[in-house]
Amino acid sequence: MSRRSMALVPLWSSRVFSVDVDGGPVYFRLQNEHPGKGGKVVKRLFETSMLKDDGCYSILVSSGDKLHNAKFYWELKEKLLGGLSQGCRLSPMCAFLPGVKDSLIRGYFVKDASISTERLLRQFVLRDDPALVCSYTPGEDTENDPLWTQHLWTHAQNHYIVPSEPPDCHPATLNMVNSDVFYSFQEARDVLKKCADIIPEATSVLELLPRGGGGCGSVEARSEPDFPVIVLEGLDATGKTTLTESLRDALGATLLRSPPQCLSPWRARFDQEPPIVRRAFYAVGNYITAQQIVHHASKKPVIVDRFWHSTAAYAIATAVSGSTCDLPTEGSELYRWPGDLLRPSLVVLLTLDPEERKRRLKGRGQEKTKEENELDRNQHFRLRVEEAYRRISGPTCISVDASSSAEQVFQQVLLLIKAKCHL
Repeated sequence: MSRRSMALVPLWSSRVFSVDVDGGPVYFRLQNEHPGKGGKVVKRLFETSMLKDDGCYSILVSSGDKLHNAKFYWELKEKLLGGLSQGCRLSPMCAFLPGVKDSLIRGYFVKDASISTERLLRQFVLRDDPALVCSYTPGEDTENDPLWTQHLWTHAQNHYIVPSEPPDCHPATLNMVNSDVFYSFQEARDVLKKCADIIPEATSVLELLPRGGGGCGSVEARSEPDFPVIVLEGLDATGKTTLTESLRDALGATLLRSPPQCLSPWRARFDQEPPIVRRAFYAVGNYITAQQIVHHASKKPVIVDRFWHSTAAYAIATAVSGSTCDLPTEGSELYRWPGDLLRPSLVVLLTLDPEERKRRLKGRGQEKTKEENELDRNQHFRLRVEEAYRRISGPTCISVDASSSAEQVFQQVLLLIKAKCHL
């Protein structure tokens, strides 16, 4: 077992645990003393996802290195599904210290009746894998008031399991900074540098980035471009492409898109990687776009089809499960604009009724992206993306209803640009 895993054990009983059950989290904590009555609550907690005859286990990933941690967790599901019986059930799980940044560790809750399950999980303990494995057992009064216990294999520790109140903020937010959302060029570039040995394409991306340690956008972020920079944001099929092209022609502007075209050869490759690597790739794309903006904004206005708002909104909405109330609260530091990234003069968010957007998407006849499929399948995800857009500050988005004709939306946004940017 890794040193990082061993270091987590002394605070083990202080952690809150969360298991995703039927689309929502179930929280519990540990207790040394016999909890007395109230076992029925714990019974409901477990029997929503488990059968009495099944073995119940958890495996949590605990590397000290963010990249190693993310890669091991990303691959763990396939390892488990490949070694467990066909009837096994995996549920996403995490453990965290309430309110403590970077304390979140992720893993899976395993329910499997196969006798080989325990043998497979023991392999993770015997090797130097960054994993903590536990088993769960119902105790006395099993039929009426079951008292479940958690057994931590490495230290032979047993704790009673008792329900816990949901935390003040979604546990995913504890580890979000420079993991799901990057707030500096240096942090994003460092992730790509670390994974260059195992992802050859990362070297190609790094070669596109400027040399030096000052950050790709640090100089640009401190200076105002000579001409306005207008960003158009919104979900697919809200009319961004048509609108950006119309604004380019009307204003005599340069039209840029983010991620930039130079990254297109590697997008499919990085979309297959763990979230931290994928998000770092798109983060550096914003800084490349920022350099392009500075170059062109010295001569004429610049229109940008998506920028940092999209990168952050989708990352936050993906990391945080549940409804919009599970998102970081308004004013949270997680919505802040990166200090070393150029700030646009104006950000317009195009909004559209969900049914109308689906109708437009269907009319395109184009293959949907993974995120588009998720937007259609999961209403909560779509609402989280839209709300995250609205909460990002410095600059905030100005929403414009895109349900009218393309010409009407164009005229409305053009008036907005002229008023806000003095064009």
